[in-house]
Amino acid sequence: MDRNTVTGLILIGLLLTVFAIFNQPSEEDQRKIREKQRKEQEKKDAAARAKAEKAKKEKEAKTLEGNWVAKLDEEGNPVPAGSGMVTYTDTTITPNVDTTVSADMFVPSAKEKTADIAEAGTSENKKPRAEVKDSLLTLESDKLVVQFNAKGGSVASVMLKEYESYRDFAKNDGKISGLTLFEAGDAVNELVITKNGRKFTTGNLAFDVAKYDSVGQKIVFEYEGEDEEMIRFSYALKNGQYDLGYDIKISGYEGKVSPQNVLLSWQTKYRQTEKLMSEQRRVSTVCYNYKNEGFSYLSEVTADSEKAEDDIEWVNFKQSYFSSFLHPEKPFAKSGSRMSVGTFSEGSKEDGMYIKKYKAKMNLGLSNTADASLHMDWYFGPNDYHVLASYDSDYDEILNYGWGIFRWINLYAVQPLFELLQNWGLAIGIAILFLTIILKLVLMPIQWKMYTSSAKMRILKPEIDELNAKYPNKEDAMKKQQEMMTLYRESGASPLAGCVPMLIQMPILLAVFRFFPSTFDLRQKGFLWAEDLSSYDSIATLGFEIPFYGDHVSLFTLLMAGTTLIYTMINQSNMTTPQQPGMPNMKYIMYFFPIMMIFFFNNYSSGLSYYYFISTLSSILIMIAIKRFFVDEEKLKAKMAARKAAAQSDNGGKGKKKSKFQERLEQMQKAQQEQQKARNQAKKKK
Repeated sequence: MDRNTVTGLILIGLLLTVFAIFNQPSEEDQRKIREKQRKEQEKKDAAARAKAEKAKKEKEAKTLEGNWVAKLDEEGNPVPAGSGMVTYTDTTITPNVDTTVSADMFVPSAKEKTADIAEAGTSENKKPRAEVKDSLLTLESDKLVVQFNAKGGSVASVMLKEYESYRDFAKNDGKISGLTLFEAGDAVNELVITKNGRKFTTGNLAFDVAKYDSVGQKIVFEYEGEDEEMIRFSYALKNGQYDLGYDIKISGYEGKVSPQNVLLSWQTKYRQTEKLMSEQRRVSTVCYNYKNEGFSYLSEVTADSEKAEDDIEWVNFKQSYFSSFLHPEKPFAKSGSRMSVGTFSEGSKEDGMYIKKYKAKMNLGLSNTADASLHMDWYFGPNDYHVLASYDSDYDEILNYGWGIFRWINLYAVQPLFELLQNWGLAIGIAILFLTIILKLVLMPIQWKMYTSSAKMRILKPEIDELNAKYPNKEDAMKKQQEMMTLYRESGASPLAGCVPMLIQMPILLAVFRFFPSTFDLRQKGFLWAEDLSSYDSIATLGFEIPFYGDHVSLFTLLMAGTTLIYTMINQSNMTTPQQPGMPNMKYIMYFFPIMMIFFFNNYSSGLSYYYFISTLSSILIMIAIKRFFVDEEKLKAKMAARKAAAQSDNGGKGKKKSKFQERLEQMQKAQQEQQKARNQAKKKK
């Protein structure tokens, strides 16, 4: 490149930098953007919320099963505890003590309980039973709020207190309102038992609250069947942990239920927590860890299922930044165990509310049913590498850092360096900037090697053009190739010398492509105009959707594509690879790639686009610096000429002696040439 071209590139880089700095939205503009996005999201859900509120108001009086009855005033009316809420009290666990909690339902007094008769949803007992109603109780730790349902003795909802959904984050009110993984009605955990050849589930059974200790963070549900049959579910929280202890005890079923016929069915529908539903779905699936075969997972793209091929150490329901693990003390038995992940019909109500539907039916592997117990731990928390790795159970395998060498680069190079920069107190965007610069400096010798190789090919271009003119016919292709190989060998150049350094860089580029969308540190962290680096940045909302692009404009994506185009132009000017007949023009393909990036990255993590923008801009500056200060093409040309002259003077002026491999290769080429001539002559005779 001449001085004018270099000056132009520098000016373009300065313009991009100035544009990025001075055209970022003000705080007021950012607030308006967030407010607008929040209102648009609320508008989409308005119909669903209105319908739910209407159903709640029209709900008929419901009966609370177990020991809990409504607390009544002097006139015999339920004591209200807020809009739509009623206070009720435990009459047996804490006698003479006014222990009260609130329920989101109308609870009549014990005298007013309805006498409706209905099937309890089980074929275990054919006798008519009172209809089982929902009744919710709550345990809370410093990290989790978990609701339980006495109907089925199950986990009804889970909220993480330290985090919030994007919708709440966009309000920018300075409050952490908590993040709900799933609400009551979204999840099921129940036993599936085959008794005397017939199946029944515990999900619709009326469990008694045997113990409720909100201070000690424990709750126990019990169900008593016929002939001293008993099922007990015990749950316990601990401060400082994302775990929910889960104990199952079964007794009195000996001779009626075989141990291998006791399964645990766990189903969940996660609600949207991030900015873009499609991106959450793209990385959401069911993961599991086999006892012998190790980590595996179902498809992230389509609905998928698998029957267990080995005993299972744990099963995980994963979405983009949060997960639920179920980890038994003893591995689940493979017999009858099955996992599946499903999608929703496009345009359906569920499609607009939930990410995916997760299902796991696990064989508890009990040794007996006379008096059996099993302990499990439920993890409800973030997909943070350090949190998951602290369990020492391969939980961190669910993080999609890539496979093989790509994962190693992320775990042992990119992530430690990124964390070191954050520990220095740098803002997340500045940490990414320094990480990019450090990686580019480490790779600078490789880029220097690539530039030197391309410079050598430019120097040889006149001689290559002479060979092309000397052998214009296809019949002389072998001779032309032999002479080109001799030219490359004597001058010390190689058309492939620039490819090897590029291949060395590729693992890092691909590793980072996996790292930034998966690292929890980027979630809800802003930089410049990007309010959340874990999701796309937007400087404009189009109001309509462009296929394969979206309904917004990502500035980091445009900057990344622009610098990639400039880098491609510089590379094309440095490369002199001849165009082969019948081959597509790689020049235009390379120019088309930056345009495709605009569509591909528009909905991706803005942290990733920002990294690639800085990385490509650094490559441009390094390439200019190498050409300006490190590689003198005139000296390189003289060095190549001297090497060529020395090679030709060796071996009696016949050039450098060929290796045995080169001699065999030339023999093969001559044989192929003779065969081609023979075929051509045969065609002429016909």
